[in-house]
Amino acid sequence: MSDGRVINFGAGPSALPTDVLEEANKGLLNFQGTGIGIAEISHRSKEFTAFLNEAESHIRTLLEVPSTHKILFTQGGGSGQFSAVVLNLLARHRLLHPQLKDEERVMDYVVTGSWSKKAMQEAGRLGGGRVNIAADARRYSNDGKAFNSVPPHDDYAFSADPALIYYCENETVDGVQFSDDLSSPASFPFEKLTQGALLPLVADYSSSFLSRPIPRLADHAVVFAGAQKNLGPAGLTILIVRQDCIVDVDAAAKLGATPVPITLSYKTLADHSSLYNTPSVLPIYIAGLVLRKMSDGGGLQVYAQSNRQKFEKIVAALKNGEEKDVFKAKVKDGSVSWMNIVFDVPGEGRQQKFLDGADKRGMKGLAGHRSVGGVRVSLYNAITQQDTDKLVGYMNEFVADTV
Repeated sequence: MSDGRVINFGAGPSALPTDVLEEANKGLLNFQGTGIGIAEISHRSKEFTAFLNEAESHIRTLLEVPSTHKILFTQGGGSGQFSAVVLNLLARHRLLHPQLKDEERVMDYVVTGSWSKKAMQEAGRLGGGRVNIAADARRYSNDGKAFNSVPPHDDYAFSADPALIYYCENETVDGVQFSDDLSSPASFPFEKLTQGALLPLVADYSSSFLSRPIPRLADHAVVFAGAQKNLGPAGLTILIVRQDCIVDVDAAAKLGATPVPITLSYKTLADHSSLYNTPSVLPIYIAGLVLRKMSDGGGLQVYAQSNRQKFEKIVAALKNGEEKDVFKAKVKDGSVSWMNIVFDVPGEGRQQKFLDGADKRGMKGLAGHRSVGGVRVSLYNAITQQDTDKLVGYMNEFVADTV
């Protein structure tokens, strides 16, 4: 490419829209006519706080976030929220049920891949409650170890009154995603949850946030997402928190709950409009520019339609390769991620040949996660139809040359 840029199919940090990067470059030198660069300006300046409020407004509109939920900006990524959701929701449960012992408090985890497994392990490490695996996708793999599908609805066993119910909507490493079609057996089983209650439902949307609408968003207690997939650079985490989950964690600690570090407390973030301490100013700025572009570009449905089309193109090329024994999909039909499509290229040296060929054609970041290997195609929002078509062309060419 003449400007030296390639197509970045990497799983994160992700590709960002070129026009957003060009606009951000201007802001690095002079943010909104202040004469001060965005990386230098006070986070309490009226210009930045107005920009932060605009970014929040875009998220609320794009996702149709109800007034019952606060939108918060913080740091620490998804891994930071593995800890924060446990501490905040155990504090909430302590206030609701002060008489219960720690071993009587249950945290439900749906384990569908590497990230939900890590989240579950962190809950166990922190203590304060007992971890219950409400469903485990590994049971449905051939070796009992791999994550290659969403569990069927009949497999879920939720606790009667858990402190939290966690699931990861899209597993970046394993390429498994819950369906957004609630009639699909690969959808999240909302019908199995207690109805008519304020459910402590927590969803990790780090690698699919703002790629399509969130089913039954209002029924969630917490939705969190690291920005570095579809929205902006690493360093920013976005939270959507139902207001009954923004509790006085110090009052809960007096009743025996684990003290919550002040910057992990949802109440601290909410009470200070995400400005208790210096936020990730530059990532918020770039994410805000992406949000503005999304709003101006027709909203979330436009992006959802485009993402579906990109997904269908890659899946068609993958199936073509499977029919000719060149590619091998890792995930069962119905559970394949729109964002991270994973597959193997069987045969001595073939996988490296595929990756090397892609690299020579200006397509990078296609190697699978180091823990599972293979190929991973990440189709985040900034990947265009043209980018996708180029990869599809190469995949079909590789198949033709191999058979």
